[in-house]
Amino acid sequence: MDHLNLRHSLIAAARSLQENQLGVGTAGNLSARIEQGYLITPTGVDYEILKPADIVGMDLRGNAAEGDLIPSSEWRFHQDIYVNRTDAGAIVHTHSPYATALACTRQDLPAFHYMVAGAGGTTVRCAEYATFGTQALSDHALAALAGRHACLLANHGVIALGENLAAAFKLAQLVEELARQYTLSRMMGSPVLLDDAEMEINLEKFKDYGRQE
Repeated sequence: MDHLNLRHSLIAAARSLQENQLGVGTAGNLSARIEQGYLITPTGVDYEILKPADIVGMDLRGNAAEGDLIPSSEWRFHQDIYVNRTDAGAIVHTHSPYATALACTRQDLPAFHYMVAGAGGTTVRCAEYATFGTQALSDHALAALAGRHACLLANHGVIALGENLAAAFKLAQLVEELARQYTLSRMMGSPVLLDDAEMEINLEKFKDYGRQE
């Protein structure tokens, strides 16, 4: 996808956060990898008025290479993920309600449902707390994402990775839905968790999940 189309895709995805119940206002941020860096949504700009030129092009040293606006305050974890995770083609960060509520309890999302394996591990880890926009938050996020495609951020929200923007967005939706189901199951009692052996089977099955070949 060329850069202009990718900018349009980032804007469309950002505008759809609220309608997909993944956040309100300018909460959250999105990015996509390009040659020599990544494109990221700017800080504090209403998604409804975003223009392609407003999307900020960043190199992998923390420098804004394209655009006149300031990048998202969370650019550090986007950058560090791209540097350390070659499998990440896009990142969607949300403050979706159920997942964020769980993150505010500083608990992992456990193996209460086999679809947890869709995030790449036997759990969705909750990263340690750090102030937003800091290097400490980025470091904690990287640790929680080790061997995973998504994590919670304590008292903050969710990070989801994907090979492309559509995949990252879909995973952010999955984490939010799983958090909603987990919340409901806890209201009804104590969810019965799947053991590690069963989750390893599910992880293996997810390697081919959805393929039609």
